[in-house]
This record gives sequence, C-alpha cells and structure tokens, in this order.
Amino acid sequence: MATGETGFDDVSFDLISVQYHSLKAGHDYGQYVRDAENAGRQDVADFFRRVMEEDSARAKQCHEFLKQLSGSDESGPAMS
Repeated sequence: MATGETGFDDVSFDLISVQYHSLKAGHDYGQYVRDAENAGRQDVADFFRRVMEEDSARAKQCHEFLKQLSGSDESGPAMS
C-alpha cells in the first residue's frame, strides 16, 4: 500500500477521514434535532436522529477497521 506524506497508508487515512467526518456530523446533528423539535417538526427530528445513528455506526465500523490495521504491515509507519 502506498504511504503518503502523512505516514498513513491511503486506506488508513481514508478510514480516519470518514470516522472524523461521521463523528463531527453526529455532533452537528444534535443541533439539527433540536432545531426541528423547536419548529414542531417531529418527523424531521426523527430523520436527523436516524442519520445520527447511521453516522455513529459508520464511525464505529471505521474504528474496528483501524484496530485491525493498527500495527500491521499494511498500515504504514504512522499506525505501527
């Protein structure tokens, strides 16, 4: 696997990126839920909750993959 300037292989970098963005979005969605509830739109609030759960699951899956890659020859020097 190629290792870029970051010291991370492309797959690890991509997983970290998806994990970060999923966690960041999950934080933001909490505000979206409150906004929808304040507007009396429970249907929209429920939608944002589902999206938040999906991103949480996505971040968790990234974490599991990163644990598998950590210390392996595939991960590059930054994860060794």
